Amino acid sequence: MRGRWGWLVWFLATPGLLWAVIRLVGWERGPLVQLFAFTPYVAAWTLLPLILAVVLRRVWAGAAALLAVVLLAVAVLPRAVADGGPAADGTADGLHVRVATANLLAGAADLPVLIGLLHKEQVDVLTLQEFTPAAQARLDHLGIADLLPHRRADAEVGTTGSAVYSRWPLTDEGMRRNVGGFAQSYATVRVPGSTPVLVESAHPMAPFALHTLPLWRADLAGQPRPDPRGAPRILAGDFNATLDHAPLRRLIAAGYLDAAAATGDGLVGTWGPYDGSPIPPVTLDRVLVDERIRVDTVSVRTVPGSDHRMVVATLVLPVP
Repeated sequence: MRGRWGWLVWFLATPGLLWAVIRLVGWERGPLVQLFAFTPYVAAWTLLPLILAVVLRRVWAGAAALLAVVLLAVAVLPRAVADGGPAADGTADGLHVRVATANLLAGAADLPVLIGLLHKEQVDVLTLQEFTPAAQARLDHLGIADLLPHRRADAEVGTTGSAVYSRWPLTDEGMRRNVGGFAQSYATVRVPGSTPVLVESAHPMAPFALHTLPLWRADLAGQPRPDPRGAPRILAGDFNATLDHAPLRRLIAAGYLDAAAATGDGLVGTWGPYDGSPIPPVTLDRVLVDERIRVDTVSVRTVPGSDHRMVVATLVLPVP
């Protein structure tokens, strides 16, 4: 009987250990890409075989289970610990900016609720994904220009549209088409008292099927990187990736901070059951900021009608 319990501990511990090793080296491939979005849940589950090994006094199986727990804890727990990054130059009130991002689910999101949230959260810059012509017309009718009068709008029927709205004037506007087909609107925001900031609405291809994985990797690899010699950059949108996906980690390592991870909110779900789908929440929507920008707060708000939640980040921009 003791031997059977030992095999059970190994049976439970081995998958977690393999998961931790693959996560550590970034080897997720094929169906694992989708599954690795749920790594925080696996990290919590690895405690079970560890506890069982301790109770049954299975030393080697317990060591394997402990290694899995440690590796996944090192990967997951830092995003729940606040670390705002370097302090921005200056402390004037005008340098605090509220940036929000929302995926409208092909325009199906409850836009009156969205407008209400924009006012309540005092949003200064907004990026939108799955932005349709009907959604643009509806937002105009609801008076979005009263709050955010400047825009770069690339509305398209379906899920590929994109937009950037701003309280302040925009220059150097444009739209970039990802390999996967999604548009990414961008513009330079001229914030009074601050250096100009490049803002882009990010929307890489989703890894929803095996044939989309090359497009997903290409879109993440093709995201713009910060230029230390140029204006600070903000990428805000639906990245269709979590911090447990190696391509997103490589993008962040190029000079970004993940705003939610910097404030200890990196485990808050932004995609999943919010339209009624029976999916555990995961964090796909995020605000990435140039390392020269300080992150003060991050909050997540539900927008009915969409399977994504809106992310709002309070940032402090450097002065010239």
